[in-house]
Formats: sequence, C-alpha cells, structure tokens
Amino acid sequence: TARRLQARAARRGHRAELLHVFHLLPAFLVRMSSDVLDTALKLPHVKYIEEDAYVFAQSIPWNLGRIMPSQPSSGTYSPPNKGDLVDIYLLDSSVQSTHREIQGRVTVTGFESIPKEDGTHFHRQASRCDSHGTHVAGVLSGRDAGVARGANIRSLRVLNCQGKGTVSGTLMALEFIRRSLGAQPDAPLVLLLPLAGAHSPALNAGCRRMARLGALVVAAAGNYKDDACLYSPASEPEVITVGATDSEDHPASIGTLGTNFGRCVDLFAPGDDIIGASSDCSTCFTAQSGTSQAAAHVAGGIAAVLLSAEPLLSPAELRQRLLHFSTKNAMDTAWIPEEQRLQTPNNVAGLSTRLGTGKMCRGESAVCRQGMSPELPRERLSLAAAVRMDGWRWSLVGGVGAVDGQKQCVARSSFGGQGVYAIARCCTWPREECQIKAGSSAAQGAECSPGHPVLTGCSFHSPSVVLGARGRPEVGLGRRPSRCASRTEVMAHALCCPTASLECQLKEHTAPEHEEKVTVSCDNGWVLTGCNALSQSPGSMGAYAVDNSCVAAAVPGSSSAVAIAICCRSR
Repeated sequence: TARRLQARAARRGHRAELLHVFHLLPAFLVRMSSDVLDTALKLPHVKYIEEDAYVFAQSIPWNLGRIMPSQPSSGTYSPPNKGDLVDIYLLDSSVQSTHREIQGRVTVTGFESIPKEDGTHFHRQASRCDSHGTHVAGVLSGRDAGVARGANIRSLRVLNCQGKGTVSGTLMALEFIRRSLGAQPDAPLVLLLPLAGAHSPALNAGCRRMARLGALVVAAAGNYKDDACLYSPASEPEVITVGATDSEDHPASIGTLGTNFGRCVDLFAPGDDIIGASSDCSTCFTAQSGTSQAAAHVAGGIAAVLLSAEPLLSPAELRQRLLHFSTKNAMDTAWIPEEQRLQTPNNVAGLSTRLGTGKMCRGESAVCRQGMSPELPRERLSLAAAVRMDGWRWSLVGGVGAVDGQKQCVARSSFGGQGVYAIARCCTWPREECQIKAGSSAAQGAECSPGHPVLTGCSFHSPSVVLGARGRPEVGLGRRPSRCASRTEVMAHALCCPTASLECQLKEHTAPEHEEKVTVSCDNGWVLTGCNALSQSPGSMGAYAVDNSCVAAAVPGSSSAVAIAICCRSR
C-alpha cells in the first residue's frame, strides 16, 4: 500500500516519503503533501488517515507557570479569577468553535472582511483556515491551556486562509465592534489584534478611537526582529503592544527572525512554543510561536483577570496595572540591537495571586510607568528626562513640550552629540488635578502655587546652555518638595498636585568617589514620580527612572553625580 501511494503521488508530481512501517498494527508513517490526501484515501485497505499529532506531559505549560507560579497546595495554574466578566473581541482568522478546548466560550459574530487568497491552486482546507485563530482563542480562554478560562470570546474574521488581511477590513471590524458597544457601554471590553502590517496612520487612528471609547486594545508587536514603531497597530501609543519571550526569558526567535522590540513595545509575554488548540481536529493540540501568542497572554489572561477584579479600570489604569505586576529586568536583552536596548522595556507580563485587596488594587494609589511614548488619557507626565549613552559632554537638555495639547518629553543635543534619549514617566493619580507650572528664562526655577503645593516632578532645559541644564527640586514648608530651582538661563517645569490626595518627599544619594553611576530608591509604599541628576562639574549624562529607582550617571573623569528622587504616596 505504501509503495502504491508513492507511485500515485509521483505521477501527480508530489513526493510521499515512507518513514516507518509499524508491526504492532497494520500502519505506516509517511511524510506527504496535503494535496495527496484524497489519493491516499482512495487506496484499497486504507481505513483512515491520522496526523502524527503531538502528545504532551500533563504538567503546567511553561508559559502559564511563567506568568503566575503554581501554588504549592495545588500544583496547578490558579489565577485569582477566571476573567468571566470580560468580553474579548478577537480580530483574526476563522475559529474552530467546536474544539473541546474552546467550545461554548467562543461566539462567532459572523463578521468577515478578507482579501482573496493568492494563487489559483490554493485549497481552502478548514484546518488551515482556522489554524491561527483557533490557537490564539485557545491561549485566551482554553479549558486546559488557556490563561483566562472564563473569558468570553467574540470572533471577527479579518485574516484569510493564508493569514493575510487588509487595513480596511480591520477598520471595518473595529466599526462593527463600535456599533455593538451601544448595547453594553459599561461592560469591560478587550480588543485583541494578533496581527501586524506596515505603519498605517488610519489603522492607528482607529485603534486610538476605540481606546478612547474605553476599550483596552492589545496588539502583537510583530515577528520581524525589527523596531515595532515601524508597524501598525503596534506603533500606536494607546495600544498595549506585546513582544514575545521564550522559556529562558530571552526575546523569542521566531523562524529566521524574531520578536519586534523598541520603545513602542509596552511589555513582553510568553510567545515561544506555546501549547494550544489545533484546528486539525476537535481534540488536537499543537505548539505555535509568535507575538500573537504573547499578545493573547496579556489580552486574555492578564487583562481579563485584572478587569474581572476591577471592572471600572480605565485603559490607562489597566496599563499601569500590567506594568506594575510585570517582572522587571528578567529578560536577557543581549539579543536586541544595542541602539534599541535602552528604549526596549525589560518587563515580562505576570499576575499577582491576590487582586482587589489593598489600596493600589482599589485604584487609590499613584502608579507610574516610564517609557518613550507620550502621556495617555488620564495619565499625567510626571518626569521628562534626557540621558546620553555615548559619553558626549556637551548640552544635555530634557524638557516638556506639547503636541496637539498633549504633553511630551523632549531631549536635544548640540555640538554633534549622538545617542540622546528622551524618557518620560507618566502616572495615574486618584482624583488628580495636577498641573505643569513653567518658569521663565528670567526666573530661577518654577514653583507650585498655594493651591497646588506638592511638587511631584521637575524638568529643566535651555537651548543656550552648552554645559548641561542645571537644576534640582528643593523642599519647602513641612519638608515637602515644592520648587524646581535652576539658573536664570534655564527653563524649569514643575508638576504640582493637590496635597489632599498625595504626600511627597525628597531622597538623594551621592555616588562614591570614582563611581560613574548612583541610584536612589523610594521606600516600600512610595512611588517614584520625579528623578533628577546633579553634578558640580559639566559632567552629567542625565538621570532616568528604572522601576521605583532614580539612576544618575556622570561622564567618566568628572565629579561624582547626585541622584535626586521625588517619592510620593496616597494619603
């Protein structure tokens, strides 16, 4: 029978490679093209054909153990809740909704907007058309391998059987979702776009519109081993953009390429060799890799669980929660190009075993993130810092600018310097009414008015000062920081917030002699909102925030740097 199959396949221009003949039962193992299946089924004595599917050890898959360690008492993946209060709209290929892993958890909306498949000989096999969407749905809400096993998935088809879609088709899907919001405007809503294409202002604008309507929009960073800012919707600041890691906490290599990186990525999540539902049969499983799988961990597992615990979280607050619970500095970044390492966040998504308890989980605390994207709705720019990575001595300038009314962090260099980065720290506050107070070129700094007496951040810049913009926060009455002091030729900006909701304090640390870096950290229960560097000679390379610490760097050979942190907490 095997030889007959090989002969018939050869006459059709295909190869059937015989790998093994079993003696335990009348069967053989063959590697062949799917185009030969019909021929094989017509052979005499062939009762059925079965794929050589995977079998799996019955332990917690590595990806679930990574985002939330198993409890010693149960030895199983046990998130705080099942994410059952959340609807997840999945914009993907079609989904095999009858698979036992996701049966009863997926609603096929009937929306479809896809291009025709390329090639006149393309065969639309159901398993091939459903492959990507079924696997992603299984990662989202699968009975055995899913992250949020109670989340409700609504499937919209925007990718064809070759995994291709269009910007227009994706925008039409977003319009479809927008129309459905009228019936349930207050329900927690997550949109997952496990896809990436060339930079598209239209697609970014559509995602931004959905985010401002209250939806959490999560997207894959892309699998091109490239800057995620070159792709959409990954490049949209109001989208949660997710890169992929492997089981060794390295950025994931995917085929000949790998996960995208850079400042447009918000965080990373497991995305390599992820076990999930296979569309080959209703009980089949398979392993797939990519930033689509990583984005599904964040959208389904983590965001849905967080929203089920706190349904009233805004997208900005939810972003802060995602970053707060992520594991910091867990990823080996040597794989990322050197010029992108500082800009790429070293955060791997995770979950806390306890949600909905404590001040932060009730939304009653300040929470901050640092990055290289502008502030988002309901966030306030707390710190605008500039930092050099090339050791150039001249004119390091960081300040606050505005584009279309949105505050942004701006960094400039002069005299041919290179490697200057602008790093913003954005915070969400309870009942916040914070304001940015700007000084003038004639004034020696900026200060908070009596109505906003708490200083939470300072930035300094001057186009004319070639030896670096000098300034520091100073304390006022009650030992609270209240003023950003600077030289007269330096422009200062002060972020001032009400005393009713916050209390703040200054902490500073001087580097030991000959040390080029110094770090000062906020105490437990306090959040870093401001970070500045001070040097007595023209040798500062700037200061930047790393999680809840302020790091100041000095040019080699100059005097020691001083790191000055503003730490705040809710009353």
